[in-house]
Amino acid sequence: MDNSPELELLRERVCELEEKVEHLRVSRRVLMNLLEKVEREKGGIVTRLERENKKLQQHNSRFAKSLLNKNRQIIELQSKENHQA
Repeated sequence: MDNSPELELLRERVCELEEKVEHLRVSRRVLMNLLEKVEREKGGIVTRLERENKKLQQHNSRFAKSLLNKNRQIIELQSKENHQA
């Protein structure tokens, strides 16, 4: 057969390409796993930041109410002082 060397070369090429395809499959699985891990971590970070934001908003609200109460007290004291004077 005079096609034998050419056929052998083609077989070798097919084997090389099959190996490359298998490597690509492995690489894709690794990348997909990394992507899933990053997405899970991102979800955890977002959840933590949302909780922290809620706490800060509650603290800010309490602080604002406290300031309003102090301002009322100041105004009442100033009013009493003005009436006494």
